[in-house]
Amino acid sequence: MQPFSLKLLKSSNCKVRSGFLFPLALCLLSFAFYIPVHSSLPVSAQTTEASEAEGDRLMEQGIQHYQTGQFPAALNSWQQALQIYRALKNRKGEGTALGNLGVAYNSLGDSAKAIEYSQQQLAIARSIKDRQLEGRALGNLGLAYLYLGDYTKAIEYSQQSLAIARSIKDRQGEGLALGNLGVAYRSLGDSAKAIEYSQQSLAIARSIKDRQGEGLALDNLGVAYRFLGDYTKAIEYSQQSLAIARSIKDRQLEGAALGNLGAAYRSLGDYTKAIEYSQQYLAIAGEIKDRQLEGTALGNLGGAYLYLGDLAKAIEYSQQYLAIAHKIKNRLGEGAALGNLGAAYLNLGDSAKAIEYLQQQLAITSEIKDRLGEGAALGNLGVAYLYLGDYTKAIEYSQQSLAIARSIKNRLGEGTALNNLGWAFLKAGNPTEAEKMLVNGIQVWESMRQMLGSNDANKVSIFEGQAKTYRTLQQVRVAQNNPIAALEIAERGRARAFVDLLSERLSTGDANPVIASAPNQDEIRQIAKAQNATLVQYSIIYDYFQIEGKQEGRESALYIWVIQPTGEITFREVDLKPLWQQDNASLVSLIINYQESIPVRSRSSDRSTKPEPNHNLRRLDQLLIDPIANLLPKDPNAHVIFIPQGSLFQVPFPALQDPNGTYLIQKHTILTAPSIQVLDLTRQQRQKLPQKPANDRGRALVLGNPTMPRVSLSPGEPKQQLSPLPGAEAEAIAIAPLLKTQAITGAQGTKAQIVQQMPQASIIHLATHGLLDNVNGLASAIALAPSGSDDGLLTAEEIFDMKLQANLVVLSACNTGEGKITGDGVIGLSRALISAGVPSVIVSLWRVPDAPTAELMQSFYKNLENNPNKAQALRQAMLTTMKTHSNPRDWAAFTLIGEAE
Repeated sequence: MQPFSLKLLKSSNCKVRSGFLFPLALCLLSFAFYIPVHSSLPVSAQTTEASEAEGDRLMEQGIQHYQTGQFPAALNSWQQALQIYRALKNRKGEGTALGNLGVAYNSLGDSAKAIEYSQQQLAIARSIKDRQLEGRALGNLGLAYLYLGDYTKAIEYSQQSLAIARSIKDRQGEGLALGNLGVAYRSLGDSAKAIEYSQQSLAIARSIKDRQGEGLALDNLGVAYRFLGDYTKAIEYSQQSLAIARSIKDRQLEGAALGNLGAAYRSLGDYTKAIEYSQQYLAIAGEIKDRQLEGTALGNLGGAYLYLGDLAKAIEYSQQYLAIAHKIKNRLGEGAALGNLGAAYLNLGDSAKAIEYLQQQLAITSEIKDRLGEGAALGNLGVAYLYLGDYTKAIEYSQQSLAIARSIKNRLGEGTALNNLGWAFLKAGNPTEAEKMLVNGIQVWESMRQMLGSNDANKVSIFEGQAKTYRTLQQVRVAQNNPIAALEIAERGRARAFVDLLSERLSTGDANPVIASAPNQDEIRQIAKAQNATLVQYSIIYDYFQIEGKQEGRESALYIWVIQPTGEITFREVDLKPLWQQDNASLVSLIINYQESIPVRSRSSDRSTKPEPNHNLRRLDQLLIDPIANLLPKDPNAHVIFIPQGSLFQVPFPALQDPNGTYLIQKHTILTAPSIQVLDLTRQQRQKLPQKPANDRGRALVLGNPTMPRVSLSPGEPKQQLSPLPGAEAEAIAIAPLLKTQAITGAQGTKAQIVQQMPQASIIHLATHGLLDNVNGLASAIALAPSGSDDGLLTAEEIFDMKLQANLVVLSACNTGEGKITGDGVIGLSRALISAGVPSVIVSLWRVPDAPTAELMQSFYKNLENNPNKAQALRQAMLTTMKTHSNPRDWAAFTLIGEAE
């Protein structure tokens, strides 16, 4: 199943997927090997010598064609060589040519012909008592049965090949046999044996300097570690294999390595990279006419689009995969393609069709003993019966899936099955058993994230497929009348990669990856007390509903926890079903509709409008604030820190209106944070900064209206220069004296100059254009003046690697608070700045107008002169700007993330 997409959707009735995870079985990447001829048979006649030399030349030519993926040309060369050797009665040459033809037909997907040629090779080898040729023939037969999914025969032939290779000290043959055994055991789900054999194969390949064998062994190790859930090792090995494949120009190996990288990134939830690698893989497979590779590449693409929710493409690619697998009698691929189609139809809500495909997949995988595919089929059948409300069957199938996953140490499959069992037991009215399953599932997910070490990007992406387990456990805890325990799970299931990253960077001298434990309820109370603030944490809960005969995922409830500065915790639950049942709306659509009502296109647009009653702001207030209004502080200077989730990160909390038309900022001092634990870490960041007297602002860096760079605003469009921002320049010139510095404007504001000064500054204020990338949040950028060596764009990815000591960064630009919305929070400029060491960041939620923004910022810094409390200074600036610019679009875009002081 695809993870629920947290990015804002245009549809006001957005469909989501919740609760279930669809395990996906993909065809394993087998490999072929090549057998060069060493013709040294005695000859007497010169014509015979010339003919034999021609046969040898054709054999070498065929090998070169094969290694570059030109299979038809290779077949032609070897067929000609075969005829020559037969005419000369050169039995060894004949056997070798037959073997190479068998390998080629394997790659073309014709396993029947591959077996036929390999059996002829074996018969010749035994008749002339050539042990090396016999070993290679047995290896080729093992490989053919591997492609057919007959792993018992594949292992039997490969073990005979290994025994011969060892007896005659044929190191290359030994390495190839070990590799084939590794693939066979991996296909049977025995990853431990697969790794053992592949490592032996790798050691031999390196000892005899067999680069191709080394690349194959590395690729097989990558696949084995992927099935174990160790994606860091999987990517590392596959990248090494790819480098070797490209260096020796082995197109088949290159395609296999690209495919495995795509599959690894898909498992991590990075579908953009998964598709990119799989498309390269498909191009190579088509170029070299390798039907096996082509089918697997199509399957990988189908799987990636399935998880992205593009079901039409998922079905199209999976049907192409099924056609190829059926034609070349690739039973493993056929089962995987059927599984992908079953999962796609589950997402479409067509349980009957899904069950039909999944039962076919189950029959094939059971027949060929494909344990991984069998577990996936059982798991998806469990989901299908869950949709149908048959919880007994759902639990039965999911338990069988769990047993297989555990037996073959498939961590992804284990976590998926536990998640699905938890949901099934909850629906069946057994919360106790549901809790047990979900807690075990979370332990699996966290162990998998731990294996990713310090790789923040991979931790973020993998969590997208795991978040639903945490949400379901929240539902279970609430059903058990234990909402405070549900809060612990809500906190445990958000911003985990961010927490690990900040904890690691705060750990002085500790170079090892940090896996931070989530706070318990006592620690949550302590954080609220330390902040001296009222914390409000939201969690959106999804469920499946029967709509027009199909199961569809929709927003079901909103959980709200309020943690007082005293440590008291109160829980509220809001029913979200009437929102879509009666109003054909959603939380997402309310936010989108408000943002689309804002006419501003950029900072340079200053068309002021009078405020009109906004239904969306009032409806959001009714849902988010009204249920807890009596729990919020009466003192307007007391801090309220909102911890949103998903689309709620884009809510303009200051602009929410109560029934009397009063804005929330008029009643409260507002901050936001990605999680409660992040608040504790930003507090530690602030305490680590050099302490200065209250009236000493330190060294400030103020930029306004740099010479704008040329950018392409949409993919494929020509670059154009961003418009100048005279208001931003006036803003910087007015603010700079307040901060005892000089404003940097125009051509002086180069990227090189600003980047050089940022690490020394204690306050950073950048008034310019912001560029949002909500697909790759790290590509979001601040526009600076280009210099000779750069494009003038300072990206979130570049900021992420900086070491800053600023107490405050203000990005007075458009959309700087936005980015890619994930289960780890918003991936963009604000997260990058906090990661770089900044405890307080002020960013915008939309395209802000120039003149009102300049007024607001000047007011903010004047307030800050008299009161070091940033949250109160920002609130007063909003109230002041509101008097002359009453429309919320002019004053409500900015939000303070992190520390108030």
